This record gives sequence, C-alpha cells and structure tokens, in this order.
Amino acid sequence: MGGMMGGTGMGAWILLWIFLGLAVVVTGGVLAVRALGTRRAPETPQIPPADSPAVCEAKDTLKIRYARGEISREEYLQGKVELEE
Repeated sequence: MGGMMGGTGMGAWILLWIFLGLAVVVTGGVLAVRALGTRRAPETPQIPPADSPAVCEAKDTLKIRYARGEISREEYLQGKVELEE
C-alpha cells in the first residue's frame, strides 16, 4: 500500500531534488568565491622618468642640427640612441 504516488518512490525523488539543490548552491558559492577572490587592484601605469633639463636641451640641439643639415641621419640616430640611455 504505497499510497497515491507509490510510497518509497516519492521519498527518493524528494531526496534527489534536495541533493541537486544543494549541489547548485554549493557550486554557485564556490564560483562566487573564486571570482571575487581573484580580482586584483588595477595596475598603475608605468610612467617613464622625466629627462633632466640638460638631456632635453641636448635632444633639442640634436634635432636642430639634423634639421639644418649639419649632421647626417646616421649621426642623428646615433645621438638619439645615446641620449635615450
């Protein structure tokens, strides 16, 4: 005499739904903790150090000399590389 729904079969279905509900809640909790735990503060952009006034003046002089044709392209590029270091 199992009643209308079959007796013991009904209890098995209830336990299955409880188990599935708990599995969904636990999985959601784990995913939420992982998502919140892996967030990092945004990295600040790296600002290159400013050139000293002497270096800025040397770069300007180099550009002017190249523009006037006093030095070749190779000399200009070499001077630019040396001033960047």
